[in-house]
Parts: sequence; structure tokens; C-alpha cells
Amino acid sequence: MEAIILAGGFGTRLRTVVSDVPKPMAPMNDTGRPFLGVLLEKLAADGVTHVVLSTGYMSEVIERFFGNEYAGVRIDYSVEETPLFTGGAVQLALSRCQEETVFVLNGDTYFDVKMNEMCQFHADARADFTVAVKKMHDFDRYGTVEVQDGRIVSFREKRYCEDGWINGGVYCLRRSLLTDFPLTKFSLEKDFMEKKLTEMKMAAFPSSGYFIDIGIPEDYALARKKFG
Repeated sequence: MEAIILAGGFGTRLRTVVSDVPKPMAPMNDTGRPFLGVLLEKLAADGVTHVVLSTGYMSEVIERFFGNEYAGVRIDYSVEETPLFTGGAVQLALSRCQEETVFVLNGDTYFDVKMNEMCQFHADARADFTVAVKKMHDFDRYGTVEVQDGRIVSFREKRYCEDGWINGGVYCLRRSLLTDFPLTKFSLEKDFMEKKLTEMKMAAFPSSGYFIDIGIPEDYALARKKFG
């Protein structure tokens, strides 16, 4: 299996606690084990053998730490010379992939999804794009997705929800899906997933696995307790 990790973010909201490295390199303990290392170790355990790290801000820090192999995973780099946003970053990184089906993950989010099961689900559903979703309760930090018969039918903006399905930031897609997309700088979520929703089959893969987004100091602290 093959995956792209989006690791080019600035981490603006984390600057008060992590200021000298890119957000995915935020240390999980005093030895300097980075969050991105946790993601790569998880993918390796799930059988992923090739990862493309999509980098931008302070890309040299990431490349210097991981090199061309980590935890038994072969690593390539797709470097944004100027910010391409999530969609443009994925589009560029896909050119370094070989498999027909590719996973995409956010470099600041850990979602304990069973990758083999998700890949099989994607194939069985004959989906163009599959999103790992998680049921959450009493939240206002995330937008929600509406799911009908295993398919995503709409996206909803962030608002308070007593319960709902959230997009967990783990995707499985056809490698050629973005080949003819006319933009090179765009949001994967807003400009592609939401606008192209009715033109492709977007499946929802439910997972109850552990989920955390380290984008704010409070959750970064929780991640350090979990992975430190």
C-alpha cells in the first residue's frame, strides 16, 4: 500500500508551544520523537511500504530527520516551492505514486483506521474517493458529513453538534482522480471534494478508532500524553 502525508502546514495555532519546527514535527516527548514519526510507524504496522511526504514550510527539517526510509517505509518527498493548499499538494504528490489506489493523510491528525479494511471497503464499494469518518458527540470544532447508505451526500460547516459524523482526514482515492483537474492551487476539501461530490462516488468508511488533531495546544498536550 502507498500513502501521501500532507506535512507542509505552518502550524500557526501551535506557535505558542512549538515554534522551531513544522507542525508535523512537533515532539511527542523529550527525546524529540515527532508526531510525523508516530504516523509513519502506524502506517508501517498497517502494511504501507511507500510514503510520499508532501512538504513545504521548513521541508529541510523533515527530510533531514527521516531521510529516505523510516520504520521500514520507503520515503519520497514532494516539495511545494510555493503554497499549493491541500488539493494542489496532493495533486503534485500523486505524480510520485505508482499504485492505482493511494491513501492521503493529514500530517497533524492521528486516526487509528484499519488501512487494509478501508482499502478493501473502497474496492468493494467501487468508489472514486473514500473518506474515513468518525461519530463524535457534543462538539463544535469540526464540520460534519451526511452519510446515506454508505455514501457521503453532503458536507456541513462547523457548528455545534450533539452528535454527527466528522471527516477524519484519512482518504483513499484513485491515483488518476486529480489528473485532469484544472487547478493547481486549490483546497482538496472545498474546491474538489465538495464541488465534485455529485460527479463521483464518495464512500464513507466508519471507524471508531482513536482520533486526535494536534492543531491546538490543548490537543497537542493530549497527544504527548498518548504517544510520549
